[in-house]
Amino acid sequence: MRVTLADDGVVIREGLARLLTEAGIEIVAQVGDADALREVVRADPPDVALVDIRMPPTFTDDGLRAAQAIRAEHPGVAVLLLSQYVDVVYALKLVREGKGGIGYLLKDRIVDPPALIDAMERVAAGELVVEPALVEELVSAPKLDDPLDELTPREREILALMAEGRTDRGIREALWLSQKTVESHTRSIFRKLDLPATPSDNRRVHAVLTFLRQASQPAAQ
Repeated sequence: MRVTLADDGVVIREGLARLLTEAGIEIVAQVGDADALREVVRADPPDVALVDIRMPPTFTDDGLRAAQAIRAEHPGVAVLLLSQYVDVVYALKLVREGKGGIGYLLKDRIVDPPALIDAMERVAAGELVVEPALVEELVSAPKLDDPLDELTPREREILALMAEGRTDRGIREALWLSQKTVESHTRSIFRKLDLPATPSDNRRVHAVLTFLRQASQPAAQ
């Protein structure tokens, strides 16, 4: 796997480079701002770009906007965004695109090489990866007028795994379920969320959007 690193923190960037190199991953380039990231990707597209969301020049969502531009200009380059804090808005922006090859993780994952590399491999394979801690936090908070109330505990569990970017295979392996059982639960989720099959819509993406939108609402008192 060939990787480009983008983080304005030199210590973090070099630490990541050392960690990934020791794991057998080739570091193509290291940059400290969003503009430089787009330039090096354009010059030598990697398999994955590992990008801090908050980078120069504005230290807001420059990394996210650079990631969206990279995905548009270089569909073969996967992007894994790193954030210091859990932020539902960023997760929604990723899922709303309805495309794979992009992910969102907390920077805490840097100290867990297997988890970080697993996420990199998944986005490189075209999956959408969302921080598990974000999904767990959203699931645990009760909401008013929750459209997910009709779902069974198992269906909510499966939808939460969908929100992490897990494929049907990944869900089967995580919950030790058969393919037929996962497919049955998935159809039930789509039906209960009133997501009819149409040629122009991805029901899986809309189900995850429903989950994340509702989860971002204020909790019931």
